[in-house]
Amino acid sequence: MTSLAESGCLEADRGNGILVNIHVQPRASKNAFAGIHDGAVKLRITAPPVDGKANAQLIELLAKLFHVSKSAITLASGPQSRRKRFRVAGIDYDAALKILETTFA
Repeated sequence: MTSLAESGCLEADRGNGILVNIHVQPRASKNAFAGIHDGAVKLRITAPPVDGKANAQLIELLAKLFHVSKSAITLASGPQSRRKRFRVAGIDYDAALKILETTFA
């Protein structure tokens, strides 16, 4: 089994944050972290994928997960895709990895 660090879902971003790959499943029955899927953190969210609602809910969930403000998170790629990449400022790679490992333990 591939470890979280080896999965490629998380990268250091120029010394001031991280990049996290997300695979999103919109319109789920509840918000939940569902493990690692194809090199990305899989998140189930209740929001529909219309008018940016899913992206906004993802930003809220990531802000809570990584203990940063919503303004510290930006969508780097994939605004209309299930596969997204978010930039999270204000947290380093090691701290983010520890949070994810605790979440998926």
